[in-house]
Amino acid sequence: MALSKKYFQDHFVLLLLSINAFLAIAGSLFVILRLSSSEGSGYIVQYREALGVNAFKTGSVTDLLGFIAFALLVLAVHTVLSHRAYSIHRQLAIAILTLGILILILTIIVSNALLTLR
Repeated sequence: MALSKKYFQDHFVLLLLSINAFLAIAGSLFVILRLSSSEGSGYIVQYREALGVNAFKTGSVTDLLGFIAFALLVLAVHTVLSHRAYSIHRQLAIAILTLGILILILTIIVSNALLTLR
């Protein structure tokens, strides 16, 4: 109980948790808004450079909704991992949350690139 209290009273950890939550929600809203404002049903969901002319693979909306599930999964997993690692070492918990920020930023970049290609 005392560990949980220390974890949620650490200001830097709370800042990183807030950034993670903001990026996950912003990325999810970004994908939803881009999907709702589009016309057509064919979305580019993969790019395979080795295939040459057929490098772009099309898919449905559910393939792109996977980005939302991934962002929320990253948020949940990194929060739980950092909470458990806080008892081992504070800097380890901070590193886990920072890597979560990096993954969420890359998720937003990739989803934007795929939605722009449509």
